[in-house]
Amino acid sequence: MISLEGVTRVFPGRRRGSADVRAIDGVSFDVAAGEVLAVVGPSGCGKTTVLELICGLQAADAGRVQSAPAALMPQRDLLLPWLSAIDNACLALRVRGVSAAQARAAALPWFARLGLHGFEEAHVWELSGGMRQRVSFLRTLLAGKPVLALDEPFAALDALTRAEAQGWLARALVDAEEPHTVVLVTHDVEEAVVLGDRVVVMSPRPGRIVKTVAVELPRPRVRTDAAVVALRAEVMSALGVPA
Repeated sequence: MISLEGVTRVFPGRRRGSADVRAIDGVSFDVAAGEVLAVVGPSGCGKTTVLELICGLQAADAGRVQSAPAALMPQRDLLLPWLSAIDNACLALRVRGVSAAQARAAALPWFARLGLHGFEEAHVWELSGGMRQRVSFLRTLLAGKPVLALDEPFAALDALTRAEAQGWLARALVDAEEPHTVVLVTHDVEEAVVLGDRVVVMSPRPGRIVKTVAVELPRPRVRTDAAVVALRAEVMSALGVPA
């Protein structure tokens, strides 16, 4: 579904005469259909660059990127304040030419599944941060792409809301009528282990793959389970951070 082979991305210096910035260097990994791959690494290591390369928003300077069509969910929800929650969720469908009635019919069952029943016509400012992220995720899901690229989707949420959000995301991926391949970028190692089938660990810039950790645990996963704690420690060790 996704393949990166020896991918390097270099950005020109921001000022005249300044050195170019090598964001990622020789990154290689594959993602199978239906797999959830979590990508972790320090700030500035090129995680978002990897997602944008997968989505075709950037081009590699070296190496090869192949991916099925992908929909990107950015860190910020980017909901449009003049649209209701359900019309924000339907935006990708409307852009594709689907009628308003058909788009709303497709989105409506998901409002119940994601715990948003009763907020379909709410204004954006009437939604909590967690609710806004659910609407943003639904908009990404309804884009109809086989690959979902999620860039720190819960970074702005408090710890309790974040744990709840991880739960509904895991359920939503199972409940989807068609399986999706997911690349999840996160700073939260525990989140990576709870949600991912594999965790790719990147080095500081220029980002390189330093380790890939398989998460061969049944779902749902409990963050306090000994196996989850052990895998979290393994990933933290690869990052060079005490567990």
